[in-house]
Amino acid sequence: MTTTVELPEALAEATEHQPATRVALAAALAAPSHAYLFTGPRGAGKRAAARALAAELLAGGAPDPDDARRRALAHPSPHPDLVWLDPPGAQYLVEEVRERVISASAYRPFEGERRVFVIAAAEAMAEESQNALLKTLEEPAEFAHLILVSSEPEALLETVRSRCQRVEFAALGAEALESALAEREVAVAGPEREAAARLAAGDLERALFLVSAEGRELRSGAEACVRAARQGELERAPWSAVLVAADAAGKKAGEDVRRVATERAEEAGESEGPSARRRAREAEESARRAARRARTEAIDLALALIGAWLRDLAACADGAPELVLTADRSDELTADAEGVDARRARQAGELVMDTRRRLTVNVSEELALEALMYRVEYLLTKR
Repeated sequence: MTTTVELPEALAEATEHQPATRVALAAALAAPSHAYLFTGPRGAGKRAAARALAAELLAGGAPDPDDARRRALAHPSPHPDLVWLDPPGAQYLVEEVRERVISASAYRPFEGERRVFVIAAAEAMAEESQNALLKTLEEPAEFAHLILVSSEPEALLETVRSRCQRVEFAALGAEALESALAEREVAVAGPEREAAARLAAGDLERALFLVSAEGRELRSGAEACVRAARQGELERAPWSAVLVAADAAGKKAGEDVRRVATERAEEAGESEGPSARRRAREAEESARRAARRARTEAIDLALALIGAWLRDLAACADGAPELVLTADRSDELTADAEGVDARRARQAGELVMDTRRRLTVNVSEELALEALMYRVEYLLTKR
């Protein structure tokens, strides 16, 4: 569906496939609110839209609107009146929210008439940070605008949500994702691009990952797990490759958090004293949380890919190959589907969903994967 709502170029591009959102943002430009909450699934374009809206807000009343807009759209942005926060790990440091948003929002703009504060992944704010932010949301300075971006708004306090004007983003369809991959000139063949768009479940970031070397490896590992179960060869523990990849993802995430924390400490000129030690402790805890979160997300994605392969096996076994998500691997899929009972393949897919749900609590990932694959083996091989 095409919308006739006219928006500035960057904002229009960020919301190309979001007609309802375009209407809301057009209204926001006409009468800007002091607090917004951008919500919707991952990869729906919330961050790009937040940056584009921030650029338009800063351009309004600026001595040179085009230059203000250009600097605000840059990443990282050199505009002094745009403060953009990303969590250093699984959770924001309390002091960072206090210093960079709550305290800073009281100071007048360095240039122009407005200041904009964007808190990406706002659900990563601890309850203490959210409570501290309430007064700023209730009584903002006339020149301050806050944009909270969240894929999990239910993790925010109701008192925070109720003080923000909500802007909803819908999950992108497979065709939109495929177009986005093509527009970014990702060097992959059409069938693989189509499969990544279908497997990404509306998440552009996940689609991009799936066409990367790491994403291809994870896909192959997930398929190898099902293939080993199908052939009764689980003694090789094929799920070990998934755990190794998840460990690597967790380690990288933790290292990234430590690096960012070190850079921020150096920028602040803090290397000694109680404040520096407190920041170091908070940063290390954030690094550990980030590592755990990244590891869990990698395992969850692998399980989603296992479930997708089982779904496609069922579709092939039912004689409906046009319904498969992974059409770029049709030869392997056809071979794996030979002799498969479609009903049992679907039952195996349900076991995968159950395992994904149970991994949200304290369950051993290795034991859960091992138990899952042996149950899948039973369903796929029993006569």
